Amino acid sequence: MNIEDKALGIDIGGTKIYAAIVNKHGEILDMPEKFSTPKTVEGIKETLSNIIEKYSKSASIVALATAGAVNNENTKILSSTANMVEGYSEIDFQSLSPKTPVFIENDANCAAWAEHTIGAAKGAHHSITLTLGTGVGSGIIINDQLLKGKSGAAGEMHFKMSIERKRSCTCGTFDCFEAYTSGRGLVLTYKDILNRDLSTYQIIERAEEGDPGCILALDIWQRHLADGLIGLNNIFDTEIIVLSGSMAQFVEVEYVQNLINREVVTTPVVVKHASAGNFAGLIGAALLAFNKK
Repeated sequence: MNIEDKALGIDIGGTKIYAAIVNKHGEILDMPEKFSTPKTVEGIKETLSNIIEKYSKSASIVALATAGAVNNENTKILSSTANMVEGYSEIDFQSLSPKTPVFIENDANCAAWAEHTIGAAKGAHHSITLTLGTGVGSGIIINDQLLKGKSGAAGEMHFKMSIERKRSCTCGTFDCFEAYTSGRGLVLTYKDILNRDLSTYQIIERAEEGDPGCILALDIWQRHLADGLIGLNNIFDTEIIVLSGSMAQFVEVEYVQNLINREVVTTPVVVKHASAGNFAGLIGAALLAFNKK
């Protein structure tokens, strides 16, 4: 295969970095390598430099999926997130790859593009992919194009679910969609009900064992999710909403889909679990990079 048909996809997370060569069909050509994310900016730069040098002769472009908003030129991070080290957004990623061009995109946008191209939203012209985990991210596809907004930061899931200023959010304000529908959101919902603390997975485990309080917390959490998705579908009139991330597996998609479609004022929407796999971020980054070359 020609080197022009291959990209080095790298998914940079708060705890792990994955890297693999990806072709233009979104196929990973070898088992992805896994690295622990260093706790310093210099450590991250060194790790990325070593990865890029190792694969430099195997790819025509380096495609990075990363936390944080990315500019419309796909050259720099506009704002980082709490799970990345201080100073991360100031890294000059191109300088780490002197011979091969670097393409950068937000990790949720990359996952959305992978779902749009090879995953659960394949064949749909309009889709929204949510990553439900410690936080909540999203990528929005309209007319087969990734919605980026005027600066590149479109798709942030920090619209208000309440005016009570009750739940602090990672963005620094209160009562955002993320504060209700993330893993932390489930923990806070349980505490609202019983005034006790349990971890996300303790709540899930006890709900499966029949604990009434945990079952109720999980149901309310899914209703909060549905409420937010009603608003998103009313705005974007999308075909498919794809749920990815560690918390998505606990969503009963048919139940949430029915809740949404009972109240939307636009056309009905389909809700699906993601299918592009655990490496959707680096696959989507590679496919977006090929599109922009």
